[in-house]
Amino acid sequence: MKILHTADWHIGKVLHKYALRDELLLFFDWLIELIKSEQVDLLLVSGDIFDLANPAVVDRQVYYQLLSRLIKLNVEVIITGGNHDAVGLLNAPQTVLNELKITVIGGAEEDLNNELIEVKNAQGQLEVVVAAVPFLRDKDLRSRDIDAQHANRTEAIREGVKKHYADIADICSEKYPEVPIIAMGHLYAKGVTTSDSERDIHIGNAASIDSSIFSDVYDYVALGHIHRPQIVDKSDYIRYSGSPIALSFSEKTDKKSLVIIEVSKGKITPPQIIEIPKFRSLSKFSGDLETVKKKIAEFKPDYPLKSFVEIEVTEQTFSALTLQEVDALVSKYQDSEQFIILKARTTFAEKAENTAALFEEGEHIEDLQTIDVFEKMMVQQVIPIEEQTILKEAFLEIMELVNQEAGE
Repeated sequence: MKILHTADWHIGKVLHKYALRDELLLFFDWLIELIKSEQVDLLLVSGDIFDLANPAVVDRQVYYQLLSRLIKLNVEVIITGGNHDAVGLLNAPQTVLNELKITVIGGAEEDLNNELIEVKNAQGQLEVVVAAVPFLRDKDLRSRDIDAQHANRTEAIREGVKKHYADIADICSEKYPEVPIIAMGHLYAKGVTTSDSERDIHIGNAASIDSSIFSDVYDYVALGHIHRPQIVDKSDYIRYSGSPIALSFSEKTDKKSLVIIEVSKGKITPPQIIEIPKFRSLSKFSGDLETVKKKIAEFKPDYPLKSFVEIEVTEQTFSALTLQEVDALVSKYQDSEQFIILKARTTFAEKAENTAALFEEGEHIEDLQTIDVFEKMMVQQVIPIEEQTILKEAFLEIMELVNQEAGE
């Protein structure tokens, strides 16, 4: 049995007001052909199907059109919800999709047995069991008993995630002692490399998860949430597939991929990494105005879709003429057949005192996470360190509650 692991499609993602729909559609075309050529039997999608909790109609259509194509391939599909996904939206068509060999687990189940999916081969024999664990929200994890045992909310959340996977492992050990077990998950593991496009989860990732929570019962762990493909804790069998397309300029040089594993004679074979073709380049040009102009003039993109470009012009002395020239440069290339300038920034070495006090050299507010700006404001207002810690945790808790309400 061949199994394909992907995650973090983020259907509906917008980068500087431009939808990333075209490259995602090209990825889906490529995915369909890969499933055919590799004769994949089972597709695992580990969370963040959509970018928004309430996706636009056109983005829902993209999702259902892809499911329709997968149904025609007779491939079994298991989809779990991520922190960007609305549980109700994903779960709504469960009954119909189950009849079509598509299982969707949008949120944590009260009965953990409902997160265990038996996958049988063409002869009707049980080949593998998938622990389809979605993103575990705060309300899924915490209880009075757990809260009472831990000093703070972060520890309670971490313990709740650990217990969820341990309880499922116990069930698997009892019910499926001789069957390979694959666990899915959408979480932040310790030591991973992130990009700018991941939304903080579990109190700004303070409750990052140690790989030791994944019992030896799990023969492979198919993770989502981190957009750069990578292994966890040097284990080839605990992996983030990464997002299939670049979701921010910080991912412009990343090689996107997905993972194929096989079940052979009751064992999981070593993972095979399949590189995903690049459909659009993201490029950033920096320097003084003349340098940026030269780089743009020499730029020759070589991908099917128009390239997205970000420019950063830095001059020594403020000049309104420089600002006008940058605006004219952006306008000039808006209708270019080769690329679009998504974002242009002009900075001058001679800063105003109040700006320099808040931001470091080369740092800009639009490049920072919300929590980074909050921390800088606390420092600027000379709030004592011990109070900063309390305020930061309270602020992150509010942020997470807002994100969770948006995802309901």
